[in-house]
Amino acid sequence: MAFITPSTPNNNINKCSSTQLQTSALESLADITTLSIDSGDIDTVARYAKTGLITDATTNPLFVSQAGANGDARYEAMVQEAVTYAKRKTCAEDGCAVPEDTLNLAIDRLAVNLGKELVGLVPGRVSTEVDIRLSYDTDKSVERARSIIAMYEDAGISKDRILIKLAGTWEGIQAAKVLEKEGIQCNITLVFSFLQAAAAAQAGAYLISPFPGRILDWHKKQTGQEGYAPEADPGVLAVKRMYAYFRKYGYDTICMPASWRPSRGAAVEGSDVDEILALAGVDEMTIPEPLLNSLCALSPDVVKRNCDPTTDAAACNDPDFRLTEESFAQYWKTDVCGQEKLKEGMDAFTAETEKLITILIEKF
Repeated sequence: MAFITPSTPNNNINKCSSTQLQTSALESLADITTLSIDSGDIDTVARYAKTGLITDATTNPLFVSQAGANGDARYEAMVQEAVTYAKRKTCAEDGCAVPEDTLNLAIDRLAVNLGKELVGLVPGRVSTEVDIRLSYDTDKSVERARSIIAMYEDAGISKDRILIKLAGTWEGIQAAKVLEKEGIQCNITLVFSFLQAAAAAQAGAYLISPFPGRILDWHKKQTGQEGYAPEADPGVLAVKRMYAYFRKYGYDTICMPASWRPSRGAAVEGSDVDEILALAGVDEMTIPEPLLNSLCALSPDVVKRNCDPTTDAAACNDPDFRLTEESFAQYWKTDVCGQEKLKEGMDAFTAETEKLITILIEKF
């Protein structure tokens, strides 16, 4: 995940300029995989959007929380507008205790304010996350998602430019199923297992965000192994399995991995982009600024297509077993990596949301 900090240009980005003859690994990667930038920093997104290599942008509770605490006048204006909007819509008065629904609306409004800025920078979609605390409540997740989309549409931004992010719980996936039928496209995030991916595809989710780096973290902790060849990285193999299943059975769900780690270990030069290169050719990737910079500094020759729809579909051995809530729960009990990493991710995003609440309360 990228952090919103005072941003300074990186010289490597110049090597990725679409106006220069020199090419880079990032340009080669963009030829075979749609690229999203994993950042809520307006300046960073703007710089990379100008290269023409980045199509989408993803945000999460961490970015929104950092926007709330940033101090930059642009982010502060977003916060103040969110507070004013929430007060006006819920009739909360200055000096009174802040009702929960007012705070929740301010949180969503701030996420939309950040998203509106990013929509103006990238040509594709911006992901905006539903309150992570609702991840086990389908109805409330759907309600908040509709409210977020309504705010975007009130600002003149079509829902076709927005992806609603929902955690990969059974309830979150079922919320996506409802929303997709309404034409609201969804990004199922915090995906650590094939089970989550299959359920999301069967629900008709537009996109999933599996986290190969965190899957690798779990396996390294379990085995004590310091590093893997990128093609044998457990996170890479997990994503390839998901991608192969989608392509074999004709699911339209996009596979967009995020959250990267060095397969061979951080001490190995160039290993920071191991997983990215090992998954080159997958539908889409979301990549933070430091790794985009690394790819800009590498030769285009390092990029080889390692995900191919026809080849990977042919190699898929998984049946298209239709999941129910009961069967999902039964299989989920055996998925220790999925359980542990999902809880860890949700706990971290919940903590960021609670930080944001503290910041917002001070603004009322």
